[in-house]
Parts: sequence; structure tokens; C-alpha cells
Amino acid sequence: MSSVVEALVPGGKANPGPPLGPALGPLGVNIKEVVDTINEKTSDYNGMQVPVKVIVGDDKSVEIEVGTPPTAALVLQEAGISKGAGEEGGSEIVGNLSITQLAKIARMKKDDLLSYEMKSAIKEVLGTCVPMGVTGEGMDPRNCQKAIDEGKFDEALASEAW
Repeated sequence: MSSVVEALVPGGKANPGPPLGPALGPLGVNIKEVVDTINEKTSDYNGMQVPVKVIVGDDKSVEIEVGTPPTAALVLQEAGISKGAGEEGGSEIVGNLSITQLAKIARMKKDDLLSYEMKSAIKEVLGTCVPMGVTGEGMDPRNCQKAIDEGKFDEALASEAW
């Protein structure tokens, strides 16, 4: 029977302290080795919280699965801001994303999204932008979603791989 430890760790900066150390200690694995491997696998997500699953087999074998950070964290990083809007209602604008930045986030989250095509995936990412006060192409995220439906970004999206 294998044991599974799930935790949110800072990308590239996990340490043997909580939450990993206390959970892995009783399983008898080399905690430093596990933490080093996690840091190596999450270095691309520096500064973001990354979901990690550590699976320890009966024979002390270790398998590490790294998820992608929450969409909101990717939006913050891509927009170059530290936090979203402080008030609800969408009156405060704290950042803007271009259609290519939105496509990049959609590709990073591809496995976690419900969409099967780029346009719908971008619309899902824009849904996350609404309460955060982040605009898409300089317009309210909901209006940007409508513009995508109307085909206004078809040319720009034609070059984006899905």
C-alpha cells in the first residue's frame, strides 16, 4: 500500500519543513532528496504556489507529480502584478493581458481546463480575470470574451498552438 502526500509548495523553493517534512518523515524516505527533486521540477514556477503529489511505495520508491499553479497565480505573474483588485465589482483595474498572454496561460493550464479548443480556454482564463481586476486586450474580461466569440482575435489566435 503506497502513501500519498499532497502539498502546495513555493515553486523552486520547497524545504524540509512543513508541510513536506512532517508528512514524509514517518514514511522513511530521504526528505532532502525528495525536496531537491521537487525544487528541480518546480523551478519554472518560481514565486508561485505549486500543487505537488509525492507517492511513496512500500519499497520506499518515490514518485513525484507536479501540478500547475492556480490560474489566478499565472494571471498575476503574466500581468506582472503582486495581487488582484482589493474590491469586488470590477471598478478597480490592476493589470491587463494581451491575447497572446492569455493564450500562454491557457496552454499552461490545458490539462486542467474543461475546454477542448484555444478560444474556450482563453475565455475560461478571462473568467478568472474578472474578480481580479485584470483586463483582456484593454477591455473588461466579459467584453473580451464576447470579442473572441465575434472572431475579433481570430488572426492573432491563428498562430497560437493548442
